[in-house]
Amino acid sequence: MPHVEAWRRTTAVGVALGATLLFVVLATLNSGGYRYGVSDQAFYIPAIRHHLDPQLFLRDWPMLASQDRLNVCTAAVALAARITGLSLPVLFCLTYIATLLVLFWALVALGRALFRSWWTVAALVAAMTLRHRVVQTGVNTLEGYMHPRMLAFAVGTAGVAMFLRGRSWLALALAAAASLVHPTTGVWFCAWVGVAAWVSDRRARTPLAAAAVALGAAAAAWVAWGGAAGALFTRMDPAWLSVLGTKDYLFPSAWHVWAWVLMLAYPVLVALLHRSRVRAGIAGARERGLVAGSLALFVVLLASLPLIAARFATAVQLQVPRVLWMIELLITACLVWWLVERPLRARAAAGIPRRRLVIVGAIALFAATRGGYVTFVEHPGRAVLQLDLAAGDWRDAMGWLARTPASAHVLADPGHAWKYGSSVRAAAGRDVFQEEAKDAAFALYSRATAIRVLTRIGEIGDFQQMSAVRARALAEQYDLDYLVAEQPIDLRVAYRNARFTIYSLKEW
Repeated sequence: MPHVEAWRRTTAVGVALGATLLFVVLATLNSGGYRYGVSDQAFYIPAIRHHLDPQLFLRDWPMLASQDRLNVCTAAVALAARITGLSLPVLFCLTYIATLLVLFWALVALGRALFRSWWTVAALVAAMTLRHRVVQTGVNTLEGYMHPRMLAFAVGTAGVAMFLRGRSWLALALAAAASLVHPTTGVWFCAWVGVAAWVSDRRARTPLAAAAVALGAAAAAWVAWGGAAGALFTRMDPAWLSVLGTKDYLFPSAWHVWAWVLMLAYPVLVALLHRSRVRAGIAGARERGLVAGSLALFVVLLASLPLIAARFATAVQLQVPRVLWMIELLITACLVWWLVERPLRARAAAGIPRRRLVIVGAIALFAATRGGYVTFVEHPGRAVLQLDLAAGDWRDAMGWLARTPASAHVLADPGHAWKYGSSVRAAAGRDVFQEEAKDAAFALYSRATAIRVLTRIGEIGDFQQMSAVRARALAEQYDLDYLVAEQPIDLRVAYRNARFTIYSLKEW
């Protein structure tokens, strides 16, 4: 009957919307809530602001550009801000939500291509809300803020789902799109889907071979005539490496034993789980292609280890261990199938629906419990949704600095971003002498930046012992305008609130 069909469609839409909302909520809770202006946004916000106003960050832009030259995302967000007139906090929140929506529907599509039951799809979606660090890499499976890497992963996952559905070229196009959003994430999806298509899609082999030859020729020409040969074979010297000392995720040789054991277990898990699916008679040719692609990624990782150990800059900058994120996606999907849907003995077949319900319920309950613990116990008092910079004395001080001339140059505690919640560049839109966490990350892409960071660490010394004489000397040498500090210093006060004082370094 028509009214019955209409009721079914309405119910299906309601369930889909409810499941989508639940995924967004659980993913956000397991990430400790949504926040603006934190972590890697210490790069993205200033870069976008510079694209909007090239007069900003004239001193710091050469350093920021070492990472921005690899990104299309910053210019795209800046363009969106111009067209829509929306503020960055609003755009970032919308992009965060859009990322989770794309990821949700990509996981649903992936599950429908791999599984026979909607219960298994639900289990996969619930399992993917459990945020964690991928082995000992610099990647988390979810982030509680807008990050292009997460959008690239979501788009790449959609590409994998499309590949399983027989749409190889759409899959490759989505992987390429992911590379534009975040190069060091999307490139591995391109490799994964490309190898998978080569293995399982005979019709795609000739075009893929032609594309590979064209890309190889273009890369060779760029290296030979574009002046990139020297950079390609540059090795990081001790001075450069000293700035990266805290970035252990870049160097697998510095990983713990448990991380190596887990990393080496990945291809074993892929093989065992795939074998189980083959025995069950549900692993098609395209799935075999994905397995081959994931193993190819692991071979690339193994091949890169000697180059990373030898500290070749390009090998380190590519962050090859990120391939474990893609391999883990395949493992998670197959493991969920093994838990929920794998064949049982005939006498236990009658209990399959109940088993599926119990497992899905257990995963969802664990995700909800863990999300509540992470958000409300590990981070008590933190807002679940922080749509703008956190209110407080630091934001107030940064608001005052934001009203100074765009050329203002600020001296602050080098650890201000992690101590107070946001960087001067992100919160005030002004050049800052040193921001230890992010500036060290920029050093990955440029030895000149590494030397800058190393030099300025020595120049500042112990910031808590900063004297007026030392501050004036730094101001004279580096053309500094303001000093932000909690401790009293014998300098002229430009602005003060309950916690921070902003001192003028130009008018003594």
